[in-house]
Amino acid sequence: MPKRPIYYDTETTGVRSDKDRIIELAAYDPVLDKTFVQLVNPGMNIPPEATAIHKITDAMVSSAPSFAETAPLFVDFCSGDTVLIAHNNDTFDKLFLEKEFKRAEQEMPSWHFIDSLKWARKYRPDLPRHTLQSLRELYGIEANQAHRALDDVKILHQVFSYMIDDLSMETVIELLSRSTNVNRMPFGKHQGKALDEVPRNYVAWLKDGGAFDKPENSELKASFEKLGFL
Repeated sequence: MPKRPIYYDTETTGVRSDKDRIIELAAYDPVLDKTFVQLVNPGMNIPPEATAIHKITDAMVSSAPSFAETAPLFVDFCSGDTVLIAHNNDTFDKLFLEKEFKRAEQEMPSWHFIDSLKWARKYRPDLPRHTLQSLRELYGIEANQAHRALDDVKILHQVFSYMIDDLSMETVIELLSRSTNVNRMPFGKHQGKALDEVPRNYVAWLKDGGAFDKPENSELKASFEKLGFL
């Protein structure tokens, strides 16, 4: 029996999982054709700059359940042999889930995860940008209310289905686990350039800024090391 994909997304009070909180959690199960969407009371004020992006206000979450109350419902929705898929999962959504489960003193299930951003960067290096909305435009998918969790989830399902074609979730997980050489700069002002054409002072700047400490840049770091840039 193949793993059942669950596409999910979070909206938060900010970008730091150690201090910010989830304020909306949404998911879509394309196999069962079911959706999950829940506003979450974060127990803190939502900064105006966050509201400006996702349009979620303090008033909207004031009577919403806490994450501790929401978690069992989400776990039930994702029950079975599932794999959770999010865009920028490894360095954002999954980290927030882990922190929230810990704060709630609840055990997070040992789900499998797929980061669709990591897949796009690894297997579509020809693309100029890998944001969800850029991929949506590339595949000609109709726009919706971007930056609300359920809307982004529905877009992600369509985008990722195009990207992986008929590959199984097991194959996607296996391919993502493979170490590969990165040949072109995947981001920044030198995006698309062959790595040996990227100025060394730019590589040094990335290193000093901690870019190579991020898990998603481990293969890029290894490739620069092979070239003797690091």
